[in-house]
Amino acid sequence: MRSRSPSPERRRSSSSRRTVVAAAAVLVLAAAAPSAGSAAESGDAQMTEGRALFTGGATPACALCHTLKDAGATGRVGPVLDELQPNEERVAAAVRGGIGAMPSFAGSLSDAQIRAVAHYVAKASGGSR
Repeated sequence: MRSRSPSPERRRSSSSRRTVVAAAAVLVLAAAAPSAGSAAESGDAQMTEGRALFTGGATPACALCHTLKDAGATGRVGPVLDELQPNEERVAAAVRGGIGAMPSFAGSLSDAQIRAVAHYVAKASGGSR
């Protein structure tokens, strides 16, 4: 039995569907991409993990109390990290031991997670310059 090739109309229709699917995929990826200047854009895995912990991975989330522009956080309890610009060591010490009203996260975050959030906060706030 001889196979038939699709008609020109059918080929155009199939090509049009592929174009629409490709365009939709581009739009979805563009919408999911981080905004210009965000930590995730840098490609730094530790920044990505630290941002995720800051915005909701830690309990309570750092973003509930702190303001940090990169994270879209507008908390009003803790210091404004964009103004404080702490370095990694200062952030790690506060996260491990707690400070003022801030609880210690040593029991709920691993050392690697504490380093990630400290790295993120320091870089995102400008404290690692």
